[in-house]
Parts: sequence; structure tokens; C-alpha cells
Amino acid sequence: MRIDIVTIFPEAITPYLNASILKRAQEKRRVRIGVHDLKQWGMGKRRTLDDKPYGGGPGMVMMVEPFFGALRALGGIKEYRSKGGKETKGSTPLHLYTSTPGTRVLLASAKGKLFTQRDAERYAKKYDRLVILAGHYEGVDERVATYLADEEVSIGPYVLTGGELPALIIADAIVRLIPGVLGNAESPKEESFSYSVGAALRGRPRGRRRSPSPTLEHPQFTRPA
Repeated sequence: MRIDIVTIFPEAITPYLNASILKRAQEKRRVRIGVHDLKQWGMGKRRTLDDKPYGGGPGMVMMVEPFFGALRALGGIKEYRSKGGKETKGSTPLHLYTSTPGTRVLLASAKGKLFTQRDAERYAKKYDRLVILAGHYEGVDERVATYLADEEVSIGPYVLTGGELPALIIADAIVRLIPGVLGNAESPKEESFSYSVGAALRGRPRGRRRSPSPTLEHPQFTRPA
């Protein structure tokens, strides 16, 4: 699998990717993770990334053009063509672009759908590549979510400074599910929120005491003294 993270603060992301399981997963070539500075696709000589909200309001909004440029350069999207159709000459409207085959483009967003373990399992099994867009400031131009991203994903009902932490959380949850990443192949099957644990607990005979949460793993202890 390949994961690309687009951000204006790559220095906030790379240290975590270069430690522990994520580092070993990359060294074993189970996953390739690229961190890309959005500023290289900024507008004009000053590489501008944001602008005032159209219609007024506080803060600055990240522009759609840099994200579009990043996705085009990284091969995350392509111009949509029906069978027998031809590419449009000149400028192509955003709605005529779609994700490349096997790729899923995610936008880290506080108003997105809550990211769950089932989502992590789905991404790990179904897609060869993920592109995670990390916003910042007041927010991201809505056209990014509407035309460029396949999904808006949130890690919880709260607001963060930017999308860097959500991008790391999403990447971490997915990478550890890739075969060969964890030392024990059975580990992901017996963890909290995994499908296997939930199915096993729900399948217990009636009358047996159930866990307070049907998808939490059993308590763990080290050897007694």
C-alpha cells in the first residue's frame, strides 16, 4: 500500500512516521508513506495557500487550487472520460475529475464522517493507495470536499488546529492492519473494535455475562510478582 499525506506542516508529521511500527513497516516495504508540502503548489510567486472567506467571516480559508495541483501532481485524480470520450482541451471543470483506480482521497475534516475501526479495515483491504489531505486555519474551500475528496473523515466531535493529527491517526490505524506489519498476525483480530472481537462477543450464548461494551478486548495483565 501507498499512503500520501498532503500538509503545510510536514515537519509535524515525519517524526512520528519515522518511529516504532510505522518505521518498521516502511523498512519492510509493507507500505510506502510520502509526506508532501502543499506550499509547493501554492498560487503565484508567494506560493499563497489561503484567502479570506468569500462572503465575509473570521479567519482564512485554504484555497482549492493548491489541493488540486497536489492531487494532479501526485496522480491521485484524473480527468474523467466516458467510454469513447475525449479529454477536454484547456481548463477542465473540477467535477470532471475522479480518483485514479485503486485510490481513495480522504479529507481530514471536523464535519466529516466519524472514522472507525471498520473504516480502517475497509481502506486496508480495498485500496492500494490513500491520499490524505490535511487542512488548516479556518477551514478548507468546500470544493475540495465536493469535487476532489472521496470522503470527509473526522476523528471525533472536536476541533483541532489542523488535519495533521487526524492524518497520522488514520494512517496508523490502517498500516497496522496490513499483513506482515505486526509481529503476530493474530493481533489485529483480537483487539478492541475489531470485527472478530465484536462478532465473537455477540455470538455468546444467552445467559452468559457480556462485556460492558461488545467490541472491547478483554483486560490485559503482565505476569504477577
